[in-house]
Formats: sequence, structure tokens, C-alpha cells
Amino acid sequence: MRACDTCGNEYWMSFEIQVVSGETYTFDSFECAVQKLAPRCEHCDCRVIGHGVEVSGRFFCCAHCARQTGGMGREIRDAVGAHPN
Repeated sequence: MRACDTCGNEYWMSFEIQVVSGETYTFDSFECAVQKLAPRCEHCDCRVIGHGVEVSGRFFCCAHCARQTGGMGREIRDAVGAHPN
């Protein structure tokens, strides 16, 4: 039983995640995994848990945040099947 890399809790149902760089982390919950590994939106600073939006190498949680940062992401449609204005 290993300690969670985020909170330090030792839990019999902990799990490991190996990232592309080869590093391996141990977590006791998905919440701790998200806190440690999920990127942050460059506009509102929330954790990007879903697909998010990438514009010119910058990451955002949604198209709205991408548009708020210097007009980036104007071409992004943030709803499937949405009628473009």
C-alpha cells in the first residue's frame, strides 16, 4: 500500500497512473489525480478535466475562455451543432 502523491493518504484501493514522460504517480482517488495532473485554464485557472480547447499552443477549459484572452479562438464553436452567428 503506497501513499497518495497528492494528499499522502495510504489507501488499500490506491491506483497508479503512468504519464507519457514515463513518470508514475500513486493516487487514492480521482480527485487527487485531477489535482496533480490536470492542466489549468490560462484564463480562469480552473482545472481542464474534459477535452478543453487549445489555441496556438495555449490551453483553455472552453471556447469562451479562449476568446476572452486576446480574441483567441473566435473560430471555435463550443457546442455541437450550434448555429453560427
